[in-house]
Amino acid sequence: MNKYVNLINVGSSYAHKMNQLSNRIFGEVVRATNSKSYKVVKMLSEKPIHLRPEVVEYYPRHVETHLLMMKLRYYGLFRDEHQDFKEEMKRLRALRGKVKPKKGEGKKAMKSRV
Repeated sequence: MNKYVNLINVGSSYAHKMNQLSNRIFGEVVRATNSKSYKVVKMLSEKPIHLRPEVVEYYPRHVETHLLMMKLRYYGLFRDEHQDFKEEMKRLRALRGKVKPKKGEGKKAMKSRV
C-alpha cells in the first residue's frame, strides 16, 4: 500500500492519470481547482435545501397541532377559552335575534313569497 501512495506523489503522466481516476471513483474533484471553483463544487455536492431535515423541520407543525387540539377539545380533554368565548358570543347574538338569516330566508326572499 505504501508504494501506491508514493506512486501518486511522482510527477509521471501515469501517476497523474491514476490520481484523476481515483478522484473520479471516490467523488472528489478530478482536476485541481482554485478556491472559488471548489466552493461551487461543495455547494453542488450538498443535499438540496428542501431535503435537509434541519431546514424542513425548522417551524413547528401548526396545522397538525391545531387539528389535534380541536379533536381533544371535542372529546373534552382540552379547553380552548378563546373558542369558548366565540361560541358564547354567537349563542348570545342568536338569543337577541342578531344572527344572519340562512340562504333563502332573507328580506328579499320573503318579499317574493308573498
